[in-house]
Amino acid sequence: MRIAVVYDVLRWEEKDIISNIRSLGHEPVPIHVTSFYLDPYSNTQYMNLDVVIQRCVSLFRAIETTVFFESLGIPIVNKLEVLMVTGDKLHTTMKLIANNIPTPRTLIAMSREAAVNAAKKLGFPVVVKPIIGSWGRMIAKVNDEDALNSILELREHLQAPYHRIHYIQEYIEKPGRDIRVFTVGNEIPAAIYRISNYWKTNTALGGRAECVKVCDELRDLVLKAAEAVGGGYLGIDVLEDPSRGYLINEVNGVTEYKNTVRVCKVNISELIIKYAIEVGKK
Repeated sequence: MRIAVVYDVLRWEEKDIISNIRSLGHEPVPIHVTSFYLDPYSNTQYMNLDVVIQRCVSLFRAIETTVFFESLGIPIVNKLEVLMVTGDKLHTTMKLIANNIPTPRTLIAMSREAAVNAAKKLGFPVVVKPIIGSWGRMIAKVNDEDALNSILELREHLQAPYHRIHYIQEYIEKPGRDIRVFTVGNEIPAAIYRISNYWKTNTALGGRAECVKVCDELRDLVLKAAEAVGGGYLGIDVLEDPSRGYLINEVNGVTEYKNTVRVCKVNISELIIKYAIEVGKK
């Protein structure tokens, strides 16, 4: 099969996917989206692709290139519906709640005044997040109203309009870690603790990865969350609340897994490729 890998930044994951496509006896077609233009009127160069694996770091590049390939009738993972849901924290939260999946208590505000009232409703400290973003960037733990007003003032002067939609979430007292669980279709190939003394445990911010065995309760919850957002290959972030147990925090539609492969010794790239091949055959 001819398997395209669509990307904007060539990271370890994209290189590993391309290498594994070759190892499995298929032809990789790397497509660096910032190096060419898309021509919807002359698309014959793409019509011999069997399936596309979406790997763009930029959410907007991922969405627009997925629209392009899906419109040509070429199967792509993850599909547009999944990227639209997982790329927007509010959209993700609403899908999870609609499917009775436990999440941290979250309120949404469209103005500074409403955001302050939301934080008071939840009780400080709260976590303020942009509805779009990854790697823990621009996420703040806010301990009081004065600090919140300073952050909101900054956010409301940023250029992107989505920064003026305030996602206010209760602060969960984590046990110095959270859990990243990877799903590929209906399977869970690996999961890691992301451990840090800092309240943000992202490995991109220095969190330490440690392989973790997934219990039945966590497995059932994560697979239910994956189904709620449309399936595919996903990175699902789970918090451990002292009284409520597991809470689904976020779902990532173009997930990184270098550190997971390093500590868990699982070939996630191969599993993604095999999943994509099955999608391409349907």
